Amino acid sequence: MNTLEFIKECQEKVFSGNHITAEDAEKLLNTPEENLGDLAKCANEITRDFNGEKVDVEQLNNIKKNACSEDCTFCGQSAFFDTGIETYQLPSPEEVVSKAQKAKDEGAESYCLVAAWREPSKTDFEKVCKIITEINQKVGISVECSLGFLTQEQANKLKDLRVKRYNHNLETAKSKFPEICTTHTYEDRLKTLGIARDAGLELCTGGIIGLGETREQRLELTLELARLYPEEVTINILVPVPGTPLELQTDLPNSEIVRMFSVIRFLLPESVIKISGGRETNLEDSGEELLQSGANGIITSGYLTMGGNEAQKDHEMIEKIGLKSQ
Repeated sequence: MNTLEFIKECQEKVFSGNHITAEDAEKLLNTPEENLGDLAKCANEITRDFNGEKVDVEQLNNIKKNACSEDCTFCGQSAFFDTGIETYQLPSPEEVVSKAQKAKDEGAESYCLVAAWREPSKTDFEKVCKIITEINQKVGISVECSLGFLTQEQANKLKDLRVKRYNHNLETAKSKFPEICTTHTYEDRLKTLGIARDAGLELCTGGIIGLGETREQRLELTLELARLYPEEVTINILVPVPGTPLELQTDLPNSEIVRMFSVIRFLLPESVIKISGGRETNLEDSGEELLQSGANGIITSGYLTMGGNEAQKDHEMIEKIGLKSQ
């Protein structure tokens, strides 16, 4: 069987409702360069078959920035590193409501509240709940949260407030994780995802590629994501932040990024697969190719510590390639 026949056989497994094996995924990720276009094309066909032409467009609000107690080596918000990034505490509900309304007006489907801390204190969690309540009452956009580690009680409260999805990234492969973070464990992150799932929240999880991991470790992360079967996968492409241990990390070749997104689609045909941080700086086309290689979601209008494309530019990009953003 040649490579194209193998890719097509895996695609047919997905179309017939079966799962590809870990061995299949490994072989797909190692597709020869000359067949990479075939892999991307078949991943795109799976995306369109299971998800249609709609691209999920999301905006973020970094509601508490910097001075995080964790030592994640890629992160410009860690208190361990001198990155010169501005700091601020939780804003007023009115300020967040205004930004949520702007996101909705610009065509965002969802609005994610992100906070840079290990876990929310009782007081901060109550403030976040008030913000969510105000957004629900005054804006009516789907709210998602990324607030670090949660207790079961906190997760249940978010569900009661109609939070749709909880984001908590695995960041990288389990075998790579101790090189990336020492202040908490991979198992801590899995536990939080379990708590969110037990509360009835949808899961959003993923990681960052380009941290110096091997292709085998990217496969390891991909298979873990497939095991969790989240409603959304978010894949960031490292943008090295001056002052962090990874500030001199070299960029991943574009072909490695295409492989990753394509194989995730074979493993998770129904999930939203979102191109997240690093899209504008690592990809010359801002994600056009990846949106035709398995991805069906983007974050627009900026990220946690860096800017991004204006929403209108991204909506135009989506329509240019024949997809729909609203």
